[in-house]
Amino acid sequence: MPELIMTLPADVADLDRAILARIAAFTMTSLERQVALIEATRYLVRRRVPGCLVECGVWRGGSIMAVLLTLIDEGVVDRDVYLYDTFTGMTRPTEVDKTFDGTPATTHLERDVSHTGYWCVAQFEEVRRNVLSTGYPEERIHFIKGSVEETLPTCAPPEAIALLRLDTDWYESTKHELAQLFPKVSHGGVLIVDDYGHWQGAKVAVDEFLGSLQEAYYLHRIDYTGRLLIKS
Repeated sequence: MPELIMTLPADVADLDRAILARIAAFTMTSLERQVALIEATRYLVRRRVPGCLVECGVWRGGSIMAVLLTLIDEGVVDRDVYLYDTFTGMTRPTEVDKTFDGTPATTHLERDVSHTGYWCVAQFEEVRRNVLSTGYPEERIHFIKGSVEETLPTCAPPEAIALLRLDTDWYESTKHELAQLFPKVSHGGVLIVDDYGHWQGAKVAVDEFLGSLQEAYYLHRIDYTGRLLIKS
């Protein structure tokens, strides 16, 4: 088990630590966000919140692997899972997409391209292989290729959503995902936003959307960037 996982608080169960070790090579999110995702999944099952599981921004599949492994541990293999990604790397950011020190996202991404030759690219077949390695029923897993601005609402889940995880970083995509998918989140369902505290555009999109609702929501801080709310 990776040494960093051994530093987690004592109340993190051994099984959850095993899940974290299993997905470590396939995610860039912090241990705090990974633990929150596992705990949110257990909560949804035990509270019997109806609906499917949706992730926008999949990268190599680590986060949804954590969800699926947790569902299997809870004895649940009949929920549909919808995974939205270009599977060709990040879409272009706009001028509102900056880190909180004001550095444009384009600066970071161009630097990454110069060092690695790509923008967070994970090829579809690799992602599919990683996700299916969990043993969750393949017929329940739906991969939707393309930018969310193109695939939603046409390819939106036909059912209610229990878990909505957003990790596409930018203002335009995050705003579009919230507008198209949050209304489908069940009462008691969970929204997780990965980039709220890192990219200004994601924060603005979330703040604008939540500010447009009649009901006020408490956005719980997971770590410096991750945020979570439970829909009432």
